Amino acid sequence: MKEAIVVGVSDSPSSDAATRWAMQRAAALKLPVQLVHAVDDRWAYDAIGYNEWIRESGDKFLATAKDRASKLEPTVEVTTDLVSGGAGYALRKKSKKASMVVIGSGHSWVGGSLTDRALQVAAVAQCPVAVIGEHDMANRHGVLVGTDGSEESTQAVAFAAAEADREGQELTVLHAFHLPEPVVSRGMPPGNFSEIVAEEERVVLAETVAGLADKYPDLKVHQVLETHMRPAEALLAAAATARLLVVGSKGRGGFKRLLLGSTAHSVLGQLPCPVIISRVHAVKHSE
Repeated sequence: MKEAIVVGVSDSPSSDAATRWAMQRAAALKLPVQLVHAVDDRWAYDAIGYNEWIRESGDKFLATAKDRASKLEPTVEVTTDLVSGGAGYALRKKSKKASMVVIGSGHSWVGGSLTDRALQVAAVAQCPVAVIGEHDMANRHGVLVGTDGSEESTQAVAFAAAEADREGQELTVLHAFHLPEPVVSRGMPPGNFSEIVAEEERVVLAETVAGLADKYPDLKVHQVLETHMRPAEALLAAAATARLLVVGSKGRGGFKRLLLGSTAHSVLGQLPCPVIISRVHAVKHSE
């Protein structure tokens, strides 16, 4: 049986957007969809029948959500699952056997940051996670992916290339870093140290996209080297008009034990467009 796209659903507008996005993807890939709704009844006092009431409400909500989803894409098989406990924990368990977990961005704090729930799911899921907001997709073009030469980002580029080729979109691979300050060049061998560093990073970028032309001959790939912006800042600016942004879960600058890298965390905090945190396979890091 094909691995389903799991969608965490609630009554928020971004959850509706996430369901629409997931159903379109499922129809294109001929995958089933499972709608998951969590009722956190862990602290409820059952003597007054509250647990039964919230579960009945959850069942009704899922039935309505399934009906709406099926009308969006009648060819897609849709199932539902009402789970007890926290949504983050439930979706993490589901991610073990899912092709992707899709969630809405949720209600934002001041400044546009995501809820704890969305960040939690993106951090701990064991499959790619798509975080969908209420974006107007008209006049958006291209798939954008960030790379820094790490193995995770190389996987993200491969994932993004497959997405762009499938959707008939152009792919932009962006590598951002800060050139060294002039003071850093003091005492170095003769020559323009900044140019040497930039050329080395240009090679990193070229190696990251090597082989894409052979695998996807019709895919147009743009290589962008940004030398004056931090990665998250550069990705947010470039993603303003993108249809999709793909980032790896961690990068070469991240600590081994962090579940979500700083760039991915920052991008999710602003969510400039639909974002996928890729997790193609586990990567072993040296101690």
